[in-house]
Amino acid sequence: MFAVRALPGAVTEETHVNQIEWPEEIPSSGLVKGLELPLESYMVSYSDQVAVDTALRILQTRCMSEYGLTVDLPRPGVNPPPHSNAVSIERRYGLSDRAQAQKYGYGLPKELSRSLESVEEGLSGIEVEVLTGRKKPEFAPPKGAKDSDGHFGRVPEPARAEHNGKKLHEGGCAGWSKRRLKVNEEDAGFVAGLASTSLSESRPLKPVEKALKSWSACMKDKGRAAADPYRAMEQGYADGDGTTKNAIELALDDIDCKEQTRLIEVWFKEESAIQKRLIEENKDQLAAIKKRMGEVLAAAKATK
Repeated sequence: MFAVRALPGAVTEETHVNQIEWPEEIPSSGLVKGLELPLESYMVSYSDQVAVDTALRILQTRCMSEYGLTVDLPRPGVNPPPHSNAVSIERRYGLSDRAQAQKYGYGLPKELSRSLESVEEGLSGIEVEVLTGRKKPEFAPPKGAKDSDGHFGRVPEPARAEHNGKKLHEGGCAGWSKRRLKVNEEDAGFVAGLASTSLSESRPLKPVEKALKSWSACMKDKGRAAADPYRAMEQGYADGDGTTKNAIELALDDIDCKEQTRLIEVWFKEESAIQKRLIEENKDQLAAIKKRMGEVLAAAKATK
């Protein structure tokens, strides 16, 4: 279930974990204040994710030392994401927080938009091989260029078979650490897939369609042309990072129209009903996932 980051975070000069910057599990402000979709109870909160990533870091560091390598891997929790889990309720139906929009438009606060470079940048070639089970990319590609597997540059080659007379683990120390905690990465994908289904199924429902048309009409009255909040967001990013004066004005109109038409309230209600149905249809698998979540978290917290 745990959506484990194989390499937990980025190498930065700042290593202080400031939990104040961590995303709330349930929003306390904006139009999604107090809202939590049913499937979120089967997703890992960010605080639990940090606990798991911290345990992985401990295991990976220990594993690397067995190969004669001393590394200082990044501390989980230093660079928090903008949302607590894969549902991303704060922006699931477009922008939802007027106070934030007034400052950042469609963008994000600096502390939630820090670039996360691969930890590989701070490791030597052999350290990358022992950690990941593959060789370090030999060159830096153009910014943003990725292959079909999400790697920068060409697909990395497999690592050497051993180092210092010790055979490398399958998937390197990162793969070994996940197996020690019995992390099942397919669980997270399954739950996220259900959440994606509920969003797509709720979009064409009559109450949501009606609310969207009302929202679009409200935007038109303000001189804006957008069929739905996602199109508005695209417009907000069209001329920059979403924080320009025009983007902020658009974002405020967007949120005001959501509040006036109760769009988020309506959409959330319809999607919640779909998620409850999906939970019932997949109750056995979801129960097993929740059980594994608890076991992984317990193992993580017991790792010293």
